[in-house]
Amino acid sequence: MTDQAVDTGGVRLSGEGQFLGRTRELKELLADIERAGLDTLSGKKAPRARVLLIAGRPGSGRTALAEELVRAVADRYDGLLRARLSEPDGTPVPVGNSARELLTALDVAAPAGAAEDDLTAVLREALADRRSLLLLDDAVAAEQVDALLPDAPQCLVVAVSGGPLTGIADVRPCTLGGLDTKAALELLSRHTGSVRITVDPRAAEGLVEECQGHPAALMLAGGWLAARPKAAVADLAKHLHTESDEGSPLSRVFKLVYTSLPAPAARILRLLSLAPAGLVDPHTASALAGCSVSGARSTLDDFVALGLLHAVESPLPQYEVPGCLYPLLKALADTQDRPAELQLARARMLERTVRLLQSSRTITETDSPEAREKLQGMPPSVRFPNPRAAEDWLRNRRPALLAAARHAVADGQLDTLARRLMSQLVRAMVAHFGMKAAAPDLYGIHGLVLDVAERRALPREKAAALLNLADLDAQTGRTREALARYRAALDAGREANDPYATGRAMESVGGAHLELGDYDRAADWFGRALAQRLARDERAEAARLYGRIAATHTYAGRYGEAVRNWRAALAGHRKNGDVAAHARALSELARVQEYAGHPEECLRTCQEAVEWARRAEDVRLQAALQLRLADTLDRLGDPAAAQLHRGAAERLLSEEVSEEEPGPRQVDEPKQDADACEIRSTSAED
Repeated sequence: MTDQAVDTGGVRLSGEGQFLGRTRELKELLADIERAGLDTLSGKKAPRARVLLIAGRPGSGRTALAEELVRAVADRYDGLLRARLSEPDGTPVPVGNSARELLTALDVAAPAGAAEDDLTAVLREALADRRSLLLLDDAVAAEQVDALLPDAPQCLVVAVSGGPLTGIADVRPCTLGGLDTKAALELLSRHTGSVRITVDPRAAEGLVEECQGHPAALMLAGGWLAARPKAAVADLAKHLHTESDEGSPLSRVFKLVYTSLPAPAARILRLLSLAPAGLVDPHTASALAGCSVSGARSTLDDFVALGLLHAVESPLPQYEVPGCLYPLLKALADTQDRPAELQLARARMLERTVRLLQSSRTITETDSPEAREKLQGMPPSVRFPNPRAAEDWLRNRRPALLAAARHAVADGQLDTLARRLMSQLVRAMVAHFGMKAAAPDLYGIHGLVLDVAERRALPREKAAALLNLADLDAQTGRTREALARYRAALDAGREANDPYATGRAMESVGGAHLELGDYDRAADWFGRALAQRLARDERAEAARLYGRIAATHTYAGRYGEAVRNWRAALAGHRKNGDVAAHARALSELARVQEYAGHPEECLRTCQEAVEWARRAEDVRLQAALQLRLADTLDRLGDPAAAQLHRGAAERLLSEEVSEEEPGPRQVDEPKQDADACEIRSTSAED
């Protein structure tokens, strides 16, 4: 999504600043920006952004031309946004995913689990007052582009596709063929040097003709010649001519390059078709091929020199499989490797990814001796030097990691590894990004966990996934959807005979009813959860649930029931020796007594609560209680004493450290379990 050139066509070489050829097409596209649209000609204001379409086969240089176009006009716009609308195998990316990626680039938050229409609406709203430039690459259908179009005439959308996008009004495609001879020869000379082209120009022109000016084919031919300084251009042209009846120019040149590779390198190249999202790093290649990380990186760099891979601009080494080569690599893997070998390669890749995720999470737990010991026990190749390096790796590999989870679940044959992968991915994201920032990705992962749990009939894991999804629904205001999922989680927890899941589900059902204002049902469900906690002698949880029941009665105006339950909560906290919880419960009891119209009782309870808050060293609670004491004394007709307590509250707050500390959770808030995002059926070792 950042402003970086990722060329899938080969017209611009990595590290070269000059764009080759396409002068006429670029001129037409620039002129098309200024051309009046049909709406303008009819006297109407354009309702949406102008769309420029660059159409061509994969490898034709369509993305490179789009990059050159946006570079030429970038200074006219506030910023550049990118989204790739298809996977390497041609599968369309869901519109909701693309919209969320664009919103992330705009630094606009969108609710986790939001529907596609909601996400596109937020995107259009975010772009309404901006003059943005959008590059939508590898569009499969007009619907993908149409859903992402801003309702802002000042924006410009550059779409790249294999053909016309029928259904989008006022779009004239710029269709690409082969490069002209001059540009094609210059592209070759960048690989081979000018001497080999000038000494035999006819042979060079013949090679261009055999490649039909196809940029990707020319890049492969140039890379093959660059690796063989003594090979004549004429020999390559002649070889391709003899195989002119065997497929496209790209497939013929690729076959020549592939057959010239050593057997280990050829095997690595084939297995790159298994790389998630077409993104490869040395660890991925190492795991797929079963070789060393350093050896894999050296081979990947060789592939870049040959034009078989593109280096991606990123803080860490990362490469991209060109979309035009993906079908060729997949066909080779399917014909030359047994299914069991491919499955083993996938398993090695997933296992390595699990270990890297585990390492990236463990290095954040620097205060834990057990974590340090576990980290030292890992192989050096999967250890990170510091938490920042682990976070950089996780952020850099995020698209590939999410794709790995999707592919592993879709495969259906490696569900155990898929579950371990998703468990570690959730934990690593929460450790590095935080629950709030990671929520959109977590929603998708928990949905995948649910798919596997239902397919494998794993009720305990199903309950955990439903609870996590429901929590995210509840946090984003979809309370009724959350309630349905909490009930389903309760059923799954009962089926699994899992007291943790059933207890949390019952309490969460109560919380959802409370949010919906159904206080009777909320109190009933909290009571069911309380009965389970009491039966299991879980005293701390029981005391907390007494508080939730009391809060529910308070909302309903049943102050007598609220007081009784707060007193039960106080008794539980006292037995458990929880000073902080005891202080907060007293504070809430005082609030109820105030609501009930008993200021004298409220005053006594507040004074007791102040003492307990002092023992708990809770400065903010002390200050809040001092203010409540002041309000109560005002109502009792003692303004002088009230002023003294207000002064005490001000002193407490002024003495508090300048750093913002998270305030204490109110007793009536739902508990957020530390392992709420955990996939609880995985091994404790992971």
